[in-house]
Order: sequence, then structure tokens, then C-alpha cells
Amino acid sequence: MTGQLQPYEDHVTAELVGPPAPGGADPAPYDSATAAVLAALDQGAEEHLADARPQKTRASYARDWELWAEFHQWLAGRTGHTLPLTAVTKGTLVAFVVWLDEMKKAAPSTIDRRITGVTVTARRHGTEVPKQATKAAREALKPLKLDPARTARGRGKAIAATPAHLKAMNTAPAARPQPETGRRRGTQELPELARLRDRALATLAFGIAGRSEEVSSLDTEGITQVAEGLEVHVPSVKGRPPRDIAVAYGENPDTCPVRCWQAWKEAADLTAGPAFLPVDQKGRLGTQRLGPDGCRLAITRAAQRAGLDVKLTGHSARRGLVSTGRKRGKRAEKLRKQGGWAANSPVFWEYVDEGERWEDTATEGIGL
Repeated sequence: MTGQLQPYEDHVTAELVGPPAPGGADPAPYDSATAAVLAALDQGAEEHLADARPQKTRASYARDWELWAEFHQWLAGRTGHTLPLTAVTKGTLVAFVVWLDEMKKAAPSTIDRRITGVTVTARRHGTEVPKQATKAAREALKPLKLDPARTARGRGKAIAATPAHLKAMNTAPAARPQPETGRRRGTQELPELARLRDRALATLAFGIAGRSEEVSSLDTEGITQVAEGLEVHVPSVKGRPPRDIAVAYGENPDTCPVRCWQAWKEAADLTAGPAFLPVDQKGRLGTQRLGPDGCRLAITRAAQRAGLDVKLTGHSARRGLVSTGRKRGKRAEKLRKQGGWAANSPVFWEYVDEGERWEDTATEGIGL
């Protein structure tokens, strides 16, 4: 540990004593008043530089820090001890890289940027991040960058979810393969409460053609059951207008968003607050809102448990409602309002075209 602390000690000493004194004599330390003024100026400079960063960069760094906090919660569940967020060390930063790769399925380029976000934010909080910590983290990242499957993560358009996908996901066995972390392998039983939540989340996301941020923002009191199904209030997210939409009962109980929502609501005893909450490996219900990343992962992991040969993401449900709806003859304007697309949205009309691909094709009925 002494070798790790040495750079920090050298850095602090240099800050306190300033440049070498003339004649090679040991410099005298600053008096307390001078040191206090210099510390305040340093803090002001750090805040100025942070404020000067583009808003998008600041938002990205904030998200990196949220994931760092989520990682620490995950780590605490396995070690039985909660580390402070300022514990940015060689061990925690390398473990963070492994967690982002194996648990979040993040692309190496994304992991690289998140390392930067965490270290920058930690320094702003007054933490000295050892150089060997960031160096080790990027060493752990090198082999991941050479894996084509990993570098392809996050690229391309989302696969459109279908009712058949949802049925496979919602009827899959509760047992699931455990991530291969090099320490423990095998299967893991998905808690019943988590299974009910994932069923409700996937089907309701499909029913409202919801973005992951919108699904995350749903509140229990904003989902009202009526005779025909559910009346859902989708709050404003990222400046987009809110919308109130109807979600009808489904034909199949396993894919019916109304029945799946009722089952989850009753099991979690929801009366108000966030519609979707975290559930840990022991089936214990969390108190904080399930974030957008959590909503995306719930859908992706449900598809993995079902053994689907496609990777579904948080956007798959949104795309899937439009393509499936058009195949079943639903009016484009009805579908557009359900998902809150702008009238001239090129993305929406691309989804419509996808649903109409086999409707009156150019080669049909022309005598071929």
C-alpha cells in the first residue's frame, strides 16, 4: 500500500510548499491563512472548469457517477460492506470495468468514457485518484477492445419486439445462467417478484410504445384501471410533451399489459410512487425508482433468459408496437399518438414502412 500512497503524498506536499526555495534549501510551508486562500482558489478553479464543460459532457459525467454509485451498491451486496464513493482505487476501478462489461453489456468505448467521467467527478469531490488505478482500468479494457462482439455492442437499430417475443420472455423459466465472472458459475433463480415486474415492464413498454426514460418515469397513480383496460399518463421526459393514452386488455394473459400490471402491482403492494422498482437477488423490493438503464436491462435480460436468437433493448418495444400494429391494420396516426412521435418524425415513418413491407408488395399479383 505504501507504493500506492506515495504519488498522493508527493502531490499534497508539492501543493503545500510551493516551488523550491532559492539556494536549494528546503522550502518553508505556507502559513494556515495562505494555505486556506490557495485551497479556496483551487476549489474555485475546479468548479469553473466544470461549469465551462458543455452541458452534454456534464450530463454524461453525472450519469457515469450514477452508475458508479449503482456499482457500489452491487458490490456491497456481495461483500457485505458499503464502500464510500470516493474509494476510487485500482481494485474498485478494475472491478467497475468488469461490471460494466459483464452486467451492463457496455461497449468498450463506452466503458473507456465512463472511466474518465468517474475519475473527473471524483477529483471534483476532492479525491486523489492514483495514476495506477486508471492505468490498471484501461489495461483491463484492452482485451475487450479486441473483441468484435463487444465493440459491436450498441450499434445498429433496435430489433423490433413482437408479441411472440413477449410471450417467450414472460413464460421463460425463472432459472437463468449466472454471468461468468471467473469466480462462480451456474444458474440463478429469478425471484418471483422480479419476474412479475419484468413481465409488467416489458408488456407495458410495448403497450405505450415507451422510451426507457418514459417507462422509468411512470407513476403508480398515473396508471388507472378502467373497464376497457388501462389509462396511462406518460410524464414529460427531456422536454417532450406528456401524453395520456389507452392500453386495452390483451388476447393472451401472458402478454396482456393490463393483467401483467395488475399482478405486479398487487405483489409489490404499490399504491403510489414509482411504477417500477428494483428487486434484488433475494426478492427484496427497493425504494428508489428503477432507472432507464434498469428498464432497458430488464427487457434485455428477459429476452436472454427466454433464449431468443435476437437481442432486445429498451427501444425494441417502441419499434415493435408500430411494426406489429401496421401489420394488423392499425392506423398510422393512432400509433403515432400512442408513442408520442412528431407528425413529421422520419423514425416513426420508417417503422410504419417496416410494418407495411409485405402489404401489397410490388411483385405480388403481377403474373410472376
